[in-house]
Amino acid sequence: MTRAPCDVKIIVFNSHRCYVEFYDMEKRFNTLIIGSGIAGLSCALRLAQHGSVAIITKRQLGDTSTQFAQGGIAAVMDAHDSIGDHVHDTLAAGDGLCHEDIVQQVVTEGPEMIRQLISWGVTFTKNPTGSLSLTMEGGHGAKRILHAGDSTGKEIERALIAACRAHPSIQLFEYHSAIDLIPSRKCLPRTPVNRCLGAYVLSAETSEVDSFVADATVLATGGAGKVYLYTTNPDVATGDGIAMAYRAGASVANLEFVQFHPTCLYHPYAKSFLISEAVRGEGGHLKLISGERFMFNYDPRGELATRDIVARAIDAELKKTGQDHVLLDISHKPAAFIRERFPTIYQKCLEFGIDITTSPIPVVPAAHYFCGGVVTDAQARTDLPGLYACGEVACTGLHGANRLASNSLLEAVTFAARAAATIAEETESHCIAVPQWNAEGTRHSDEEVVIKQNWDEVRHTMWNYVGIVRSNKRLERAKKRIDLLREEIREYYWNFTITADLIELRNIALVADLVIQSALARKESRGLHYTIDYPEKDEALRKDTVFFNGRTKAK
Repeated sequence: MTRAPCDVKIIVFNSHRCYVEFYDMEKRFNTLIIGSGIAGLSCALRLAQHGSVAIITKRQLGDTSTQFAQGGIAAVMDAHDSIGDHVHDTLAAGDGLCHEDIVQQVVTEGPEMIRQLISWGVTFTKNPTGSLSLTMEGGHGAKRILHAGDSTGKEIERALIAACRAHPSIQLFEYHSAIDLIPSRKCLPRTPVNRCLGAYVLSAETSEVDSFVADATVLATGGAGKVYLYTTNPDVATGDGIAMAYRAGASVANLEFVQFHPTCLYHPYAKSFLISEAVRGEGGHLKLISGERFMFNYDPRGELATRDIVARAIDAELKKTGQDHVLLDISHKPAAFIRERFPTIYQKCLEFGIDITTSPIPVVPAAHYFCGGVVTDAQARTDLPGLYACGEVACTGLHGANRLASNSLLEAVTFAARAAATIAEETESHCIAVPQWNAEGTRHSDEEVVIKQNWDEVRHTMWNYVGIVRSNKRLERAKKRIDLLREEIREYYWNFTITADLIELRNIALVADLVIQSALARKESRGLHYTIDYPEKDEALRKDTVFFNGRTKAK
């Protein structure tokens, strides 16, 4: 189908003038936000006063990792705590790779971010005196975790979704999957500056692909836990933002640092249910099946060690004992306290016949959080002009080699604010004719089983060979298999009509490949990356692992 131009305008890229045609059949906005977690929604609310905002999300607005965040959000809100202490704890968890300037800035802005969330309608749990209830989590030296019971993310999503639905400048597009970003060189091959113009988006309702064109595009797509067989993440966490940004020419970094949450409920019918870090923060004990506590054999902080240490300790004990799981026991605490503090966890475990007030919880580690992602600067800009990233999809320098518990929501809302401020101040309207999505030569597939088979193979390969403990041999084996799978997926992608499942499969395969390459490039053990071939840290490798168009580069 051809389109008639409705106007001809001039655009200038670094003093180079280009005549371009503007078509009236595209969806055009001042800002396009891909993702509807805390990062995407809070960014939209800040930008809505400056122009039109579109939020696209693959499922419903609430189907995000934010929705499942139990523990809380870290910020210095108590007179007995300090910014310096929070900075110290973050740097210690990051194992030498945090960017100290970013840590200082994010932690300092934390209290203001909390006040902003409250102004949007988020209700945090309070003490009987009316003060905010603060709790402890692993790696923190003070109580600084704000929470809404044990379903903090659900409360944040509720408030932000309500605020976005009520705002006239925000348009919401549920069940819309971004396929690829649109770089300007796709439209104007000789333009001296490549910039992001928006994204091609598949509508689940119409099965049509539309061009969502915007002056600024924000990736807030979350992480990639579904790259692994076992994960605490929801089904939408397929690394879409990382894959799209990399294909468009943006840099990605530190993808070898995948955080495995130590405590995921172990039950054949419990689909990736997380047992919050806060259970250990409130005094829960990790035990072997025999009832013996073991964490003090690995770290003087015991159960309050950072997640990388706790996950490796559990992994080691499972390998040593041959057991399928360990136990997390908080039954020594008063039953009323447990039911009040952890109502969601209590009810969910009860559904599976586990009364946590009287019995321990069977748990295992599971893939949880990507500390790496799309490289940004301090203002959430990527190195592809016009493209910004915030939340788990981004690599900002805050987390380093290991994220400190409950710093994720803090990072997301802080960098969303920075992205919004930068976009409002710097972005100018760009008017470039974007080519239509071309599906010519493709056909509907009658072999959807191929997608499921490849999906399962990617996730099994990553779990078996690129997990908590790694080796060169395992990584090289994984690389060979993922290379073959990516070639199969590439052939399938170009021959068959696009579907949401195919989009996700293509993305998890690329992210899997980038994780493996990153792990092979880091020939040391640091933070979340542990390899038996290089068990010690190497200070010469105290730098980010950055990939750009298939090449590594120092950062």
